[in-house]
Amino acid sequence: MASSVVLDRGRSAFAEHRWTDAFTALSEADGDGALEGADLERLSTTALLLGREELGVEFATRAHEAFLEVGDQEGAARSAAWIGMYLMGHGDMAQSGGWLARANRIAESGGGSESVEALLRIPAGLGALYSGDPEGAALAFAEAFTIGDRLHDRDAMALAHLGLGQAWIMLGHTDDGLRLLDEVMVSITAGEVSPVTSGIVYCSVIGSCHLAFDVRRAQEWTIALDRWCGARPDMVMYSGQCQAFRAELYRLHGAWADALESARVAVERVRRGDSHGAWRAWYQQAEVHRLRGEIDAAEKAYVRAAESGYPPQPGLALLRLAQGNVRIARSQIRQVSQEADPPTRRQLLPAVVEIELAAGDVEVARRAADELSEGMPRDAKPLLRAVAALCDGAVRLEEGNPRGALSSLRTAWACWQELEAPFEAARCRVLTARAWRALGDEASASMELDAARATFLELGAAPDVAAVDALSRRGSSAASGPLTPREVEVLRLVAAGKTNRAIAGELYLSEKTVDRHLSNIFSKLGISSRTAATAYAYEHSLV
Repeated sequence: MASSVVLDRGRSAFAEHRWTDAFTALSEADGDGALEGADLERLSTTALLLGREELGVEFATRAHEAFLEVGDQEGAARSAAWIGMYLMGHGDMAQSGGWLARANRIAESGGGSESVEALLRIPAGLGALYSGDPEGAALAFAEAFTIGDRLHDRDAMALAHLGLGQAWIMLGHTDDGLRLLDEVMVSITAGEVSPVTSGIVYCSVIGSCHLAFDVRRAQEWTIALDRWCGARPDMVMYSGQCQAFRAELYRLHGAWADALESARVAVERVRRGDSHGAWRAWYQQAEVHRLRGEIDAAEKAYVRAAESGYPPQPGLALLRLAQGNVRIARSQIRQVSQEADPPTRRQLLPAVVEIELAAGDVEVARRAADELSEGMPRDAKPLLRAVAALCDGAVRLEEGNPRGALSSLRTAWACWQELEAPFEAARCRVLTARAWRALGDEASASMELDAARATFLELGAAPDVAAVDALSRRGSSAASGPLTPREVEVLRLVAAGKTNRAIAGELYLSEKTVDRHLSNIFSKLGISSRTAATAYAYEHSLV
């Protein structure tokens, strides 16, 4: 028999969310004598929250067995269901299936089936959600909530509404889904559900907000998660995910040093046991390194992100683009975007536009830009409006419509300013400069480039500083003259000694198109040979 004094101390610490003290006392009590099922469940929870996941599953298994020994079928089915859901979240589908089958068998045998019925519908909903069946998921989660509501099972109700909100977002009912997630968060902040369920909901809701381009909601709930974790300083689980979410917001707002620090702390928490934070922690590190032009560091961080089992996209494809590997970048972004569910695909479309434009395929870029803005409501979230307008402006510029591009880019810039996203706002200014230059207004182009360069320099975005400098030199020497941006690219490659076939291969164009560009260059510049074209390129600092 476990010591009652030590056991009471452990129970009190658990109730007060002092996880280390609870784990120490309950472990001591367990050493004095076998704990009952409910206390083993408490010990399992503390182990999980402290990042000792294997031990947490071991105690949960013992709790299940303890419930069976005393004939508590309800407790046994409940613990089996939780173990199954935990293993499902870690991708251990075979073991998860076994535990969930056991939970169903116990429940169906008449051992308090109704009390765990709501909980057992959650894995069914998750399975449908993960397999790309949001309609089936919505049905399962709705049934789970109805049952949980009738039984006053707060955990099941919270998880059911969480899943239902995510299903609605996948089905395109974004605002309804987000409002449902807000409702779930009310129960979490009110302390109505268990610690493990609270952490699951916090992290899932924030991830869903990012997926829905709702950065304001994401920021609000990240602050709440930060406070929740801060009130439990010894908690490891969820704390890594919290730091990774902070890193993402810091990066958006231009606080790149803070983003790297938060990502570093997130990685440290991942190593201590918060395994679900691994992808985002490493991915955010990689993104900052990529934007700074720190290619090797970015490469290593993307590789570490990939080790979590999720593709580090679109960042890795954009890194390949920065390295000049347009073909690889294009292949990667096409593959991942084609395989993605609708909300994830929408997140990838801006990179599709950027990479396809770099590859010279304006038609594909236009389709991606149109898909991004398709069906967008007038009251769409500022982040979605900003991204869609930026992509539209970039495509219009390549379509030879600089005036139309200016209209879209003004909208994008205003939205990025509203979001306090300096890097993206500066990117808008670079595109705006190109549009003004195409319209013959070099003074306006120079003003935009100067403003963008100052922002890039402050952020430490070395590649973008270099790109602006190249554009500024080109403008100050009237380098391109009457040439279009594509003709300038062809001229540079001619000056580098490339044949028409080689130019076609590098720019992903047909040789016939390169011939046409070269003919236009000769006509506009009043020259008749590749030698003269090369001389012009060097004289006007295009090389």
